[in-house]
Amino acid sequence: MKSFNTQLAWDPDCRETLPYERFMAFGPESLTDAELLAIIIRTGSIKSSPVDIARQIMQMGRSKEKGLNALFSLSMEELMSIHGVGQVKAVKLKCIAELVRRMSYQKKSDILDMSNPSNVADYYMERMRHEEQEKTILLCLNNKLCLIEECLLSIGTVNSASLSPRDVFMHALKCGANNLILLHNHPTGDPTPSRADAEITNKISQSGYMLDIRLRDHIIIGDKSYYSFVEKGLMWQ
Repeated sequence: MKSFNTQLAWDPDCRETLPYERFMAFGPESLTDAELLAIIIRTGSIKSSPVDIARQIMQMGRSKEKGLNALFSLSMEELMSIHGVGQVKAVKLKCIAELVRRMSYQKKSDILDMSNPSNVADYYMERMRHEEQEKTILLCLNNKLCLIEECLLSIGTVNSASLSPRDVFMHALKCGANNLILLHNHPTGDPTPSRADAEITNKISQSGYMLDIRLRDHIIIGDKSYYSFVEKGLMWQ
């Protein structure tokens, strides 16, 4: 039976309909992205094979979220709009995306250096670059720049109306932080700071100076790119 499956896996007419057999014969590296996803999907519908469904999912991704990255951006409702994808399959697919995120964080967390903007941006990149709304995260650090607490400060455009020094320093004082790092994403993919980004950075940095709590950096996450205020020499000291 194993020999029979191996022959089928090499048959061009059934290559796409037998990803499981190809996996067993030649390993996961022999499969296309759609075939890998098809194994998770497992069953198709009257209209579509598992590979067809996988391709539909990958094509539904928006702009930078094409291919397998579509799993990050597509909602449960969007996945379930595909014929052959019910709630159970949609849950499995979203769980896979979350597992990928967590595996990426776990691998990088052991070497995370909070004094290195590139290191911090790289750690948060996969988590934040897929977001469709701007989200601001505050990293509260001790005097050795070790992470004490991470908290979500706001959802929406970063400006003085949605984010105030009061919000920032309430969190900082509550957890006893001596140093802070602000992070937020730009859903457009371009990390270039706006005027509001620069204004709120200076405002928080100056307020922290009076409280002896230093804002170490403000990092903006784009699509596989970032902007660090401290690297650009724009942090108020």
